[in-house]
Amino acid sequence: MTDERSAGATEAGEATLGYEQARDELIEVVRRLEAGGTSLEESLALWERGEELAKVCRRWLEGARRRLDAALAQEGDGEPEE
Repeated sequence: MTDERSAGATEAGEATLGYEQARDELIEVVRRLEAGGTSLEESLALWERGEELAKVCRRWLEGARRRLDAALAQEGDGEPEE
């Protein structure tokens, strides 16, 4: 049960991250992983955090894509421009 609660808390925390904030943190995670010098446990924690941040970025981008598609569809439904 504790894992479910902490997973829910993580999801709630991720929901408040903006795209730029998540992207910047993901860049830092990747930089730290590529630099090396971390323990296996720390590397795994960084990897897991990176996966979470990538999901946040993906959700933001998918939402932006849906909004763009909707705007383009509305534009196509309008009268032709002269």
